[in-house]
Amino acid sequence: MTHTTPADTVAHTTDETQGFGAKAYLGDVLIAVEGLRKSFGELEVLKGINLTVAKGEVVTLIGASGSGKSTLLRCLNLLEEPDEGNVWFQGNNLTDSRCDVNALRQHIGMVFQGFNLFNNMDVLANCTLAPVLLKKASNDEAEALAMKHLTSVGLADFAHADVSRLSGGQKQRVAIARALCMDPEIMLFDEPTSALDPEIVGEVLDVMKSLAHDGMTMMVVTHEMDFARTVSDRVVFMDQGVICEEGSPEQIFGNPTHARTREFLARYLEA
Repeated sequence: MTHTTPADTVAHTTDETQGFGAKAYLGDVLIAVEGLRKSFGELEVLKGINLTVAKGEVVTLIGASGSGKSTLLRCLNLLEEPDEGNVWFQGNNLTDSRCDVNALRQHIGMVFQGFNLFNNMDVLANCTLAPVLLKKASNDEAEALAMKHLTSVGLADFAHADVSRLSGGQKQRVAIARALCMDPEIMLFDEPTSALDPEIVGEVLDVMKSLAHDGMTMMVVTHEMDFARTVSDRVVFMDQGVICEEGSPEQIFGNPTHARTREFLARYLEA
């Protein structure tokens, strides 16, 4: 995987109807965020975020709790609606009222901290529901696809298992397989291991590493610094609603330039 910087990939334009995201394919940018702001009541959580993600890139968002990482991730598919700014995906402005957000969401996989599985369905049904309803796949096609991805996450033998009886690590792997069944262009991971017991974190991270190795575009909010350091193409450090610093893992972990980045990493790496 190669790292492409925003300066390399984004072509700016003064056309307000286009914005820089509409021209992003000049550098194979998949997602571009422009001037993103989000508040909850009086609390401003995102303060003018600009960020791009290139196709095939693995970007990790790190920072203290409350720094805006998860809110930024949820704004990328409009699970949270920005107050200001633009989110471009595949050259389409998701914040434009004319945009068919639901259609584009089908190409954005999301894995949540809390799994968000349907506990009244078995594992296979969780994975086949969206392809059948949204992509109009036949039951046989959806089941074949589901078994392919359940096999890839090591859960083929659990296809007919009751979701409520699975371990946390198994549930999260089902959630990943379910997202993959929609053949996404990008996978968004919102702290996928934070609700797991320490001894089973590795089984989920191994699946994510495999996806990265296969070239999946990924944005990952995580406190797993080893993952950020060894798997990422780019690490983005956020603090109090802004991006303080971003760069390669070697730069961020080996020679951070921002004092707040150094302070955060020193605390984590000493823990």
